[in-house]
Amino acid sequence: MPHLLHIDASIQGERSVSRKLTARAVAAWRAAHPGGTVAYRDLGSSPLPHLDQESGLARVVPPEQHTPAQAASWRLTEELVGEVKQADTIVLGLPLYNYGPPSSVKSWVDHLIAPGLSYDPTTNQGLLGGREFLVLASRGGGYQPGTPREGWDHAEPWLPHGLSMTGLEPRFITAELTLAHVTPAMAELIPLAEKSLAAAEQAIDDLWAPVAA
Repeated sequence: MPHLLHIDASIQGERSVSRKLTARAVAAWRAAHPGGTVAYRDLGSSPLPHLDQESGLARVVPPEQHTPAQAASWRLTEELVGEVKQADTIVLGLPLYNYGPPSSVKSWVDHLIAPGLSYDPTTNQGLLGGREFLVLASRGGGYQPGTPREGWDHAEPWLPHGLSMTGLEPRFITAELTLAHVTPAMAELIPLAEKSLAAAEQAIDDLWAPVAA
């Protein structure tokens, strides 16, 4: 039975574009996979603990030497990696915050980098590959080539590198200029924002259309 892991990270609630896009993708996936199951994790409302001095070394210290804090952190990592391993498809919402990924997504990635769970420590081969990994990104401004802030988006370029050891390979669908409707100085960009959003929605609708047909 096909299984999808749905992850949101936005702190914007109902105003979030990335949440709307992930919801659209999950609905399309369900339509194409009747009987499929979906698991959900909301990093925006329930962020993962960041790796710290007490717990972070759980990934480099043998389990039998773990402190209580390290043991708890390792159990969480096992849970998160297990969620990924159970999924055939992963849908992640990735908003851009201060030109980078939400810290909650960075923490999720940090937890996934675990020897013996997500990669082979002897060969460095990723153990989570072979899954469909769809990232639905949203950006308040414009970062296309030739724009004043070209290269300022450090979320989309980072994620494939951050997860490279695991074997996960993200595919991106991005809607940008999402702040045009609420920022007076960006009002003239509203048509471009609407075009970008419509293109992202169409790309989502096309993802599993052949399967549904």
